[in-house]
Amino acid sequence: MAGLYFAFDVGVMPGLEGSDDRTFVTVMQDVNRAIENGLFGLVFVGAFLATGVAATLHHRIGHHRIARLVWAALGCYSGMLLVTTRVNIPLNTRLARAGPASTTARPEDLRDLRERFERPWRNANTARTVLCSIAFGLLCRALVLHGRAR
Repeated sequence: MAGLYFAFDVGVMPGLEGSDDRTFVTVMQDVNRAIENGLFGLVFVGAFLATGVAATLHHRIGHHRIARLVWAALGCYSGMLLVTTRVNIPLNTRLARAGPASTTARPEDLRDLRERFERPWRNANTARTVLCSIAFGLLCRALVLHGRAR
């Protein structure tokens, strides 16, 4: 998930920055529709569940230091879920409800839609990138310790 959010931070959103409002809204609507699929959902929820299971199992077998790292990673991932559900999803929903950009006749409407979407969405996405990157780092450290514990 960190990689996906990072790609948006450094590639997708900067790439769209110079586009006109109609193109920006159309692309973001298309991306949001495309990403709502079973495979993405499986990875999105699966990462959370797998991390929780790993933390629980390490705790149960007495690897408390590893378990703490994995619980901390789960906390970061939970923070990402909170940002996603409180900021990104509502913004995506608002963008979708505006209808296809091609049918929005007034350029002012597109500009307003973009202005209310772009900055908050990018800020929230950066927060998701940071949280998932920290979680990934914690899980890497836990994996190293797990290898040493064997």
